[in-house]
Amino acid sequence: MKNHFLWIFLLLLHLQSIGQSTKKPVIAFTFSEETIRVDGLLNEAGWQQSDSITTLGMVEPIENGAPTYNTTVKVLADAKNIYVGITCFDTQPGAIVAFSKARDSELEDEDYLKIIFDTFNDGRNGYIFAINPFAARYDALVSNNGESENSNWDGPWDAKTSINTNSWSAEIRIPVSTLTYNKKLDSWGFNVERRIQRLLEVNRWSGISMDYKVGQTLHAGSLSNVPLFNSGIGLTPRVSLTGKLTQDGTESANYDLKPSLDITQRITTDITAQLTVNTDFAETEVDSRQTNLTRFPLLYPEKRQFFLEGADIFDFGISLGRSLMPFYSRRIGLYNNQEVPINWGAKVNGKVNNTYFGGLVTQTGDVNSVIPSSKMGVLRVKQNILKESSVGMITTIGDPGNRNNAWSGGIDFTYQTSTFGGNKNFLIGVWGMYANREGLDGDKSAVGFKIDYPNDLWDWFVQYRRIGDAFEPSMGFVSRNNISTYSAKVAYMPRPENRVIRQHQFRFSPSLTTDLNHNWESYELSFTPINVSLESGDNFSLNFAPSGEFLKDSFYIAEDVTIEPGAYHWSSFEFEASTASKRAVNGTAAYRCGGFYGGNLDQVELQLNWRLMSFLILEFSYENNIARIPAGDFSKELLAVRTALNINSNLNFSLFTQYDNESESVGSYSRLRWTFAPLGDLFVVYKHNIQPKITDKWRQDQNQLIVKLTYGLAL
Repeated sequence: MKNHFLWIFLLLLHLQSIGQSTKKPVIAFTFSEETIRVDGLLNEAGWQQSDSITTLGMVEPIENGAPTYNTTVKVLADAKNIYVGITCFDTQPGAIVAFSKARDSELEDEDYLKIIFDTFNDGRNGYIFAINPFAARYDALVSNNGESENSNWDGPWDAKTSINTNSWSAEIRIPVSTLTYNKKLDSWGFNVERRIQRLLEVNRWSGISMDYKVGQTLHAGSLSNVPLFNSGIGLTPRVSLTGKLTQDGTESANYDLKPSLDITQRITTDITAQLTVNTDFAETEVDSRQTNLTRFPLLYPEKRQFFLEGADIFDFGISLGRSLMPFYSRRIGLYNNQEVPINWGAKVNGKVNNTYFGGLVTQTGDVNSVIPSSKMGVLRVKQNILKESSVGMITTIGDPGNRNNAWSGGIDFTYQTSTFGGNKNFLIGVWGMYANREGLDGDKSAVGFKIDYPNDLWDWFVQYRRIGDAFEPSMGFVSRNNISTYSAKVAYMPRPENRVIRQHQFRFSPSLTTDLNHNWESYELSFTPINVSLESGDNFSLNFAPSGEFLKDSFYIAEDVTIEPGAYHWSSFEFEASTASKRAVNGTAAYRCGGFYGGNLDQVELQLNWRLMSFLILEFSYENNIARIPAGDFSKELLAVRTALNINSNLNFSLFTQYDNESESVGSYSRLRWTFAPLGDLFVVYKHNIQPKITDKWRQDQNQLIVKLTYGLAL
C-alpha cells in the first residue's frame, strides 16, 4: 500500500513538472524624488519617465483575445510609499458601469481595476487592492493559495480617480507600512486585472487563463527593482474613544465612556505584532438574520477588524466551508449570543524563510459573574513545500466558558498545482483534528480528505469527512458531529460560440451522511440540467434534488412544531433567475417547491438592487418559507432593506433595517463613517429595536447611540 501512495505521489510530481513554462512579464519600480499628489491625474514628471505596461490580455470572453480597449500601468516608489498609476482607455466613458463609492464595496459587478502584490514572491499569498471609476476602494488578502479572497481585511491606503473624454484613470498610494514583505528581495510578484462590466470583459497582465484567478500569485508577473524602503520604526498606535448611550425597554438610559488602544509594531518587514487593550467593536455592523430549517447551528461571519488582520494564516485544510472550522474567532468576545468584554488581546503573524506563522492570545472579562473571564489562544504554522503545496499545524487552548483542560490540535497537508497536465488546477488535501475539554467523552477526533479539479470547462471533486461523536472544539465550529460524510461534484461548463449564451453549466452533486456505525442519516442528489449565463449578463437555472433525512431524535423547527423521529424522503425543484448587475435596477428571484418532512415546503427569495443616483443605493431582500407538514404548518419570513448614501469613498451613511416573524422584532442599524485621515475615523452609530406586545402594539426593546473617534499615526 505504501508503494502505491509513493507511485501516485511521483506521478503527481511528474504531471506538475510537464506543465507549461512561460516567461513572466516584467515591469520595474521607478524611484521618484518628486512629491506625487494623489488626485487621479497622472501629470507629474515621474509618471512620464516610469516603466509601463502598455496593454493587458483578454481572459473573458475570449481567452488570449485582443482587449476592446487598452490599459496602461505604471509603478513609482519613494522612501515610504508605493504609487500605481493606471489609465483605462474607453471611447464611451458615459457607458462605464460604476455605482459604488463606499469603502470596502464589492466591485465585482461594475468596472474595476484590481492590483495584486506578492511581497514574498513565493506565489502563495498576496495583497489585493481594487478601485472603481468613482474611487470606491476594496482591499483583501489572498486566501487559499489564490482560490479565494479575505475581503474583511482593511489596510491604510488612498486612491483617486478621474473620468476623461476617452478614458478613466486611477492614482493609488499604498504606504509600505501597510504591507509585510521580505526586504532581501529585489522583485515581487505583481498583477493587474481590469473589468469592463457592460461588455462582461476581463483583461489581465499575467496568468491569462479562464482556469486561473488573479489571486493565484504563482502566475503573476514580476515587479523588479524593489527599492530599500524606509519603514520608520514600524510603530502604529491607534487611540479610540467610544461613548454609548443605551436604553433598554422602559428603563432609564445609561451612559458609558470607554477608551481603547490598538498598537501595531513591525518587528521586521515580514513579521508584525499587534496589541489591543480595552477593545471595543462598537462600529461593527450587526449580523444579517438567517433562516434555519435544519437542526444544526448556523455560522455567522467575523466582522471585527482586530480578528481580521492576518486572518488568512489561520485557514486550515481545503474547502472546509461553513460546517467545520478548527478556529472560529467569534468564540472570543461572544458567549451564548451575549457580548463579553475583551480586556486585552495580542497577536503576531509573519513569515520566516518558507514558514508562515500566526499566534493570537486574548483575555476576556466576566459578565455579572454569569460568564467567567477566560484566556484563549491559537497558534498556526504552515510550511511551504514543493512549488505550490504546504503542510501545517494548528492548536488552540482555552474555552469561552473557562471550562477546564480545553485544547485542540490539527495537522493538514495540501498538494496543489496549477500546471497539472499542462495548465490545469489540481489539489489533494488531507487533514486531521483532535479536541479535548472537561466533560467530553467518546471519539474526539475528526479526519478528512478532498481531491479537487477546479477549472473552467470541468470542475469536479470528491470529499470524505469523519467527525467523532465527542468532537466539539471549544474555539472552533462544527455544525454536526458523530458522522461520516461522502460528497462529490461534477460540473461541465462549455462556452458556446454564439452571441447569446456566454456559458452553460451542467452539474451533479451527490452527498451521503451516515453515523459512525454506517447507518444513513441524510442524503441529497442535486441535478442542475439547466444553468445558462447570457452575454447580456442575465442568468437562469433549474435544479432538481431528491433528499432524505433519518431522524433519531425529534427536533424543534418552529413555534409549536416539532418533527418526530423517523425516515423522511422527498424531492424539490428550484428555479432561479437573475438580471445583469450593470443595469440600474437589477435583482434575483428564486422559487423552490417540493416535499419536506412528510409534507410540502414552498420557498421564495427575492433581492432587488436599485441605484437611484450615483450616490444613493437601495437594496431590498425578502425570504418566505411556507411549510405544510404533518407536524404542523408554519412560515418563516425575513425582510431586510439597506439604504446607502455615499458622498465619496471617505464619507458614507448606511441604514440597515430587518424583520423576521420568528422573533417578531424590527431592528435597525444606521452608521455614519467619516474617514478624515488615513488612520483616522469618526463613527456615529444608532441601533434601534422594537417588538410587539401581546396586545399587538409595538414596544421599544432597545435604543443605543454610539459615537466612536479613532486616530492613529504611522511612526
